[in-house]
Amino acid sequence: MGGLSAREAVDFGLALCRGEQPAERAPLRLFVMGEGKWRDFPSWPPPGYAPQRFHLRPGAALATEPPPADAAPDGYRYDPADPTPALGGARMSFAAKAGSVDQTKLEARPDVLTYTTSVLDQDVEVIGEVSAEIFFRSSLPYADVFVRLCDVDEKGRSVNVCDGLISLTDADELTRATVRLWPTAYRFKRGHRIRVQISSGAFPRYNRNPGTGELRATATTLRAADQQVFHDPERPSAIILPVRQAA
Repeated sequence: MGGLSAREAVDFGLALCRGEQPAERAPLRLFVMGEGKWRDFPSWPPPGYAPQRFHLRPGAALATEPPPADAAPDGYRYDPADPTPALGGARMSFAAKAGSVDQTKLEARPDVLTYTTSVLDQDVEVIGEVSAEIFFRSSLPYADVFVRLCDVDEKGRSVNVCDGLISLTDADELTRATVRLWPTAYRFKRGHRIRVQISSGAFPRYNRNPGTGELRATATTLRAADQQVFHDPERPSAIILPVRQAA
């Protein structure tokens, strides 16, 4: 990706130096991950990508169908003394754990919930703004909700696509947490699966929530919390993806 960007910058600069008009190009060029190609678009967000809800469902499933009426909430315990670690993602770092990273070990932790679609029978292209609505309750008023979108290949290897976090101050009441993830341009290939992770942190990329309301940089007391994620017709937790199904 860096080579193409540099070449285009040089071509643009050389044309100006010669007193020439630089070659016209589309207003927006994106590298579509998963497809591995640069594509031109007329605007952001690109036209033709409609928001589609992928609902959290019982049995760690993810689907466009709404959840059933008898769906019980899922739970996990978040302990800031052993915070859910950051693994991959958009970070101003050259560390090995930045960018796209295998999520297998992280998803095996008991403080990470996962919800996964069935195997895709055709490519699903996601380009634009990504968000999630998570119906959430904690045993403490102070809690974070971290949501990550992942791609699971034919061998079961999960890699991160984009993510986001929101901090709550009334989490001990049932809350609809609206989480804005990083925008993305990604093609989930036929034979892969789409996965969503739910947890309460990504340390040290995001400073851990001590659960007390204290300033995170100076907190001295750490309190563990029991978290619940709801997914029933009245509380339909979902990730919202801008989707166009590719031919």
